[in-house]
Amino acid sequence: MIDHVSVPVRNLAAAAAFYQRLLEPLGYTRLVTRPGTIGFGKKYPELWLNLRTDLAVAPTDPGGHVALRAASEETVRAFHAAALAGGGTSAGEPGPRQAAMTTYFGAFILDPDGNKLEAVSFPGPAA
Repeated sequence: MIDHVSVPVRNLAAAAAFYQRLLEPLGYTRLVTRPGTIGFGKKYPELWLNLRTDLAVAPTDPGGHVALRAASEETVRAFHAAALAGGGTSAGEPGPRQAAMTTYFGAFILDPDGNKLEAVSFPGPAA
């Protein structure tokens, strides 16, 4: 089981504003603020932003992504819309997808630093 994930950002204040808006539909809030790092989560920090001022912008397809569980298709759509409104880029419009074991509803975004994230909703209650 994965406990938390960290993503690098060039501007911590700008990234914090972007992620606060992006993660709100998923029920995440800003829980920890320290010099050089900010943690978001539901009960404890699950997603960390780490300041890296010398970070180069990631390529269009960074080769990996972080998938975050969403409660519903509407939540996935809200995540995607918040990313676009906050300066992110769509890397996959909200819609049905086929996973290895089941189908799901998801959307992909790239944050302003090029980090790729996905919101996913599976049939039935979200965990």
